[in-house]
Amino acid sequence: MATYEDIKDIPNHPEAYLIDVRNANELESTGVIPASINIPLPDLDAALSKSNEEFKAAYNRPKPKEDSYIIFSCLAGGRAQRAAKLAIENGFVNAKAYKGSWTEWAQKEGL
Repeated sequence: MATYEDIKDIPNHPEAYLIDVRNANELESTGVIPASINIPLPDLDAALSKSNEEFKAAYNRPKPKEDSYIIFSCLAGGRAQRAAKLAIENGFVNAKAYKGSWTEWAQKEGL
Protein backbone atom coordinates (compact mmCIF):
# COMPACT_ATOMS: atom_id res chain seq x y z
CA MET A 1 0.00 0.00 0.00
CA ALA A 2 1.12 3.51 -0.76
CA THR A 3 0.92 6.19 1.91
CA TYR A 4 0.14 9.89 2.01
CA GLU A 5 3.89 10.53 2.28
CA ASP A 6 4.47 8.51 -0.91
CA ILE A 7 1.87 10.63 -2.70
CA LYS A 8 3.39 13.90 -1.43
CA ASP A 9 6.75 12.77 -2.85
CA ILE A 10 5.46 11.89 -6.35
CA PRO A 11 6.30 15.33 -7.85
CA ASN A 12 9.95 14.66 -6.93
CA HIS A 13 9.91 11.43 -8.95
CA PRO A 14 8.91 12.08 -12.56
CA GLU A 15 9.62 8.43 -13.37
CA ALA A 16 6.79 7.36 -11.03
CA TYR A 17 3.10 7.37 -11.92
CA LEU A 18 0.07 8.41 -9.90
CA ILE A 19 -3.07 7.25 -11.70
CA ASP A 20 -6.49 8.37 -10.47
CA VAL A 21 -9.08 5.80 -11.52
CA ARG A 22 -12.15 7.88 -10.69
CA ASN A 23 -14.58 9.00 -13.38
CA ALA A 24 -14.14 12.47 -14.87
CA ASN A 25 -17.29 13.83 -13.19
CA GLU A 26 -15.88 12.85 -9.78
CA LEU A 27 -12.70 14.81 -10.46
CA GLU A 28 -14.74 17.85 -11.44
CA SER A 29 -16.62 17.78 -8.13
CA THR A 30 -13.63 17.16 -5.83
CA GLY A 31 -10.43 18.12 -7.59
CA VAL A 32 -7.31 16.10 -8.31
CA ILE A 33 -4.12 15.16 -6.53
CA PRO A 34 -1.22 17.06 -8.13
CA ALA A 35 0.86 15.08 -10.64
CA SER A 36 -1.88 12.50 -11.16
CA ILE A 37 -3.25 11.38 -14.50
CA ASN A 38 -6.82 10.23 -14.89
CA ILE A 39 -7.61 6.81 -16.32
CA PRO A 40 -11.08 5.71 -15.15
CA LEU A 41 -11.11 2.14 -13.85
CA PRO A 42 -13.34 0.84 -16.70
CA ASP A 43 -10.71 2.11 -19.19
CA LEU A 44 -7.62 0.92 -17.32
CA ASP A 45 -7.17 -2.50 -18.92
CA ALA A 46 -7.35 -1.01 -22.42
CA ALA A 47 -5.03 1.86 -21.43
CA LEU A 48 -2.37 -0.50 -20.10
CA SER A 49 -2.60 -2.49 -23.34
CA LYS A 50 -1.99 0.54 -25.57
CA SER A 51 1.24 0.92 -27.49
CA ASN A 52 3.75 3.42 -26.18
CA GLU A 53 2.69 5.94 -28.83
CA GLU A 54 -1.05 5.48 -28.16
CA PHE A 55 -0.59 5.85 -24.41
CA LYS A 56 1.46 9.03 -24.77
CA ALA A 57 -1.10 10.51 -27.17
CA ALA A 58 -3.98 9.69 -24.83
CA TYR A 59 -2.42 10.63 -21.46
CA ASN A 60 0.44 13.00 -22.35
CA ARG A 61 2.96 10.75 -20.59
CA PRO A 62 5.11 7.86 -21.73
CA LYS A 63 3.57 4.49 -21.05
CA PRO A 64 4.82 3.00 -17.78
CA LYS A 65 7.33 0.21 -18.10
CA GLU A 66 6.62 -3.12 -16.44
CA ASP A 67 8.92 -2.17 -13.54
CA SER A 68 7.70 1.44 -13.20
CA TYR A 69 6.49 2.56 -9.80
CA ILE A 70 2.72 3.08 -10.19
CA ILE A 71 0.33 4.22 -7.47
CA PHE A 72 -3.41 4.11 -8.03
CA SER A 73 -5.90 6.35 -6.23
CA CYS A 74 -9.66 6.81 -6.25
CA LEU A 75 -12.12 8.31 -3.77
CA ALA A 76 -11.70 5.99 -0.78
CA GLY A 77 -9.33 3.20 -1.85
CA GLY A 78 -11.53 0.37 -3.15
CA ARG A 79 -11.14 1.04 -6.86
CA ALA A 80 -7.46 1.82 -6.34
CA GLN A 81 -6.96 -1.69 -4.93
CA ARG A 82 -8.78 -3.22 -7.91
CA ALA A 83 -6.66 -1.11 -10.28
CA ALA A 84 -3.40 -2.20 -8.65
CA LYS A 85 -4.47 -5.84 -8.88
CA LEU A 86 -5.36 -5.39 -12.56
CA ALA A 87 -2.02 -3.72 -13.27
CA ILE A 88 -0.12 -6.55 -11.56
CA GLU A 89 -2.11 -9.07 -13.60
CA ASN A 90 -0.95 -7.14 -16.69
CA GLY A 91 2.71 -7.49 -15.67
CA PHE A 92 3.28 -4.17 -13.88
CA VAL A 93 5.17 -5.52 -10.89
CA ASN A 94 5.47 -2.30 -8.84
CA ALA A 95 1.79 -1.30 -8.78
CA LYS A 96 0.31 -0.19 -5.45
CA ALA A 97 -2.93 1.28 -4.21
CA TYR A 98 -3.17 4.44 -2.13
CA LYS A 99 -5.52 3.18 0.54
CA GLY A 100 -6.58 6.62 1.76
CA SER A 101 -6.97 7.98 -1.77
CA TRP A 102 -8.70 11.34 -2.32
CA THR A 103 -10.51 11.23 1.04
CA GLU A 104 -7.27 11.07 3.05
CA TRP A 105 -5.45 13.46 0.70
CA ALA A 106 -8.13 16.12 1.01
CA GLN A 107 -8.27 15.76 4.80
CA LYS A 108 -4.50 16.02 5.27
CA GLU A 109 -4.27 18.90 2.77
CA GLY A 110 -7.09 20.79 4.48
CA LEU A 111 -9.32 20.83 1.38
